[in-house]
This record gives sequence, structure tokens and C-alpha cells, in this order.
Amino acid sequence: MDAFLPLWNEAALTSLGFFWMALWAFALGYLISSLIQVLVTQERMQRTMGTGGPRSMLLGTLFGFISSSCSFAALATTRTLFQKGAGLAPSLAFLLASTNLVVELGFVIALFLGWPFVVGEYVGGVLLILLTWALVWLTRPERLIARVRERLGADSEETASQAPDWRRKLASRQGWQEIGQTYVMEWQMVWKDVLIGFTVAGVIAAFVPEAFFQSLFLGAGDGEPDFLELLAQALVGPVAAFFTFIGSMGNIPLAAVLFDNGVSFAGVMAFIFSDLVVLPVLRINATYYGWRMALYILALLLTTLVVTALLLHYGMAWLGWLPSGSGSASVTQRDFFAINYGFFLNLVFLAGSAALVGLWWRARRAGGGHHHHHHGGGASLGTRILQGLVVLAVAWLAGGVLVAPLTTG
Repeated sequence: MDAFLPLWNEAALTSLGFFWMALWAFALGYLISSLIQVLVTQERMQRTMGTGGPRSMLLGTLFGFISSSCSFAALATTRTLFQKGAGLAPSLAFLLASTNLVVELGFVIALFLGWPFVVGEYVGGVLLILLTWALVWLTRPERLIARVRERLGADSEETASQAPDWRRKLASRQGWQEIGQTYVMEWQMVWKDVLIGFTVAGVIAAFVPEAFFQSLFLGAGDGEPDFLELLAQALVGPVAAFFTFIGSMGNIPLAAVLFDNGVSFAGVMAFIFSDLVVLPVLRINATYYGWRMALYILALLLTTLVVTALLLHYGMAWLGWLPSGSGSASVTQRDFFAINYGFFLNLVFLAGSAALVGLWWRARRAGGGHHHHHHGGGASLGTRILQGLVVLAVAWLAGGVLVAPLTTG
């Protein structure tokens, strides 16, 4: 018990420190995302995306880039685009871009892992899209696509609404209320993943020894791994992520812990890219499209992310940009709560967030609320498990802070 309590306190403070360090980046990213989502409607995306070809792929990637970073919201929008007639490859391009090429994700990665990983994230996102496009073309799943479209049914709803005048929206109170509503929705979609992901990262950083990572990720901490070791790490990353409920924004601190414990650039990037091959996403895709299409998409994404991680590793090594893990848990040893630029940025964005939440609250009281995105169904087993993990995470963090007086003396 004497050894456990200090580690519990360290894990809780590390998790809270991770969130405090990333708070302004989350807020800035979601503000940008909210502004774009209010000005570029889903109806416009549906009208302009085609069924295939370079133009459709480019548009799918662009619309994903300006969309939300929540994996579960992206799944719902992808299904809508596909049901409205967009091709499978452009729809997957949208899905991959909305979870890998968004602005807010780059901010968080830069804070926890540094610029080489930001380059890897964005270049890798493009590679994922290109490789997925190539594999869809090679496998030609037309019969499977036809069955899925029949399952989804035709949606002939017209979307004749005109594009918004963004200048008038930005100059009006109603426009900013809509931005405030979208900003709150962004947080509502990801806060559970962020809470669980940051809590797990703190627990692993405090309790799991470096030897565990070296046994799980072959060649971790042994200098430059060979090709087979890199391949093994790129395969273990998705397997480790598969059984988590952590989305694209929540797994970055854990990725930083992996890197600090000697996991290679390829292994860390494969782990980061794995937010779309986790168990809840597979279940949701099966609900939308059936198990055959869900498993096809899973195999497609697993193949492309492993290949992309390896290409990025060797490409960064060739350019001389390949970072090396310190093996000293440098991320966890930062002074998270120091009075520095991050502290003041947090205060600024907390004030801005309070103003946006106030706009949302007034709009809600006036009866103008928006719907919320959920993690795959109101009463599903996955949702209940997620809610249970949230309760455990809150209890763990609160307990870890409260035991602080027992760890001294």
C-alpha cells in the first residue's frame, strides 16, 4: 500500500497534467472546426461529391479535412454520404481525412510528440487515402457495394438549401449561437474518449515498466530496429488499439508514452492511425453496412495503416527527420502546471469557451438546440461499457488527487 498510493497520485496528476497541457489546443481546434462546419453544410458536400474518380476523391478528402475529428461522428456522416450516392472510395477518403487531417489533431500531436509526428500524421493521412483508393480499385467489391446499398435503401430526399452567406452569419447573433452550439457538440462527442484516454495514459505512465513495452513491441528500446521488428511493431499497434474505446483525440498521450518507452516511429504512427479499427467502430460499421462490409473495411484499413506506417518510418529516416525515443518518460516528467505560455493560452481559451457555451445555453433555452452524436446507440452494450469506464475514470482521478496527503511524510 505504501508503494501504491504514491503511484496512484502520480498517475492521476499525470492524466490531469496531460489534459491541462492540451486544453488550449483542443479549444482552438474545435473553434476552427465549428466555424467551418457552420459555413460549409453537409448538403453542399452531398451535392458535389461524385461516385468515383480523382475529383470525387479530392472532394471527399477536402470535406473530411474541414469536418469533425470525432471518429463516431465521422462514421455517421460517411454513411450518409454513401447512402446519398457517393462512391465507397470517396466516402472512405472523407472518413480518413476527418480523423487524420483535421487541424485540432495536429495541435495535440505537436504538444505531445513534436513536429516529426505532425508531418507523419498529415503525410500519412494522404497516403492512407491513396492506398485505400488503390485497394478498393484492385479488389473491386461491386457486388458487396450493391448489397450494402440495397440494405441502406435509396434516399431521394432533396437538398436544395442554398449555401449560407458566411459574412452575414459571422456578423449576426444567430450565427454565433450556431457556432456555439456546434462547439459544444464537438466537446460532447469527444469528452468521454478524452477522459478515458488521458486516464489510461496516466495509469500506464506511472505503473507499467519499460520492460513491458519492450516485450510487447519487439525491438522497442534497442536502437534502430530491423524490418521484421518494425513490421511487428506496426502490427502490434493496431492490435493494442483494437480493444480500446479511445478515439483519435484521446490516444495521443498514450502514443507519447509508447514513444517515450522506446516504441519506434512506425509503431507509434500505426497506433495513432488505428482509431478507425477499434472494436466500437467495427461494431458501428456492422450495424450500418452488415458484417461483410464492416470486415472488408477493417481489413482495408489495417492493411493501409501498416503499410503507411512503414513507408513513413523509412521516408523520415531517408530525410534524416526520424525522431528517437528518449526512453526516460520525458513527457510524463514535464511540469504540466507551470506558469508559461500554455497557462495563459488556457485562460484565454477557457474564457472564449465560456462565452460560446453561454451562447449555446441561451439558444437552447430559446428552443433552438441541435441533436447530439452518440457512440453507437443509446442503450447498446458498448455505450454502457463506455459509461462505466467514464465513472471509473472519474473515481480514479478523484481518488488519486485526494490521496496526496497520504503520500508524504
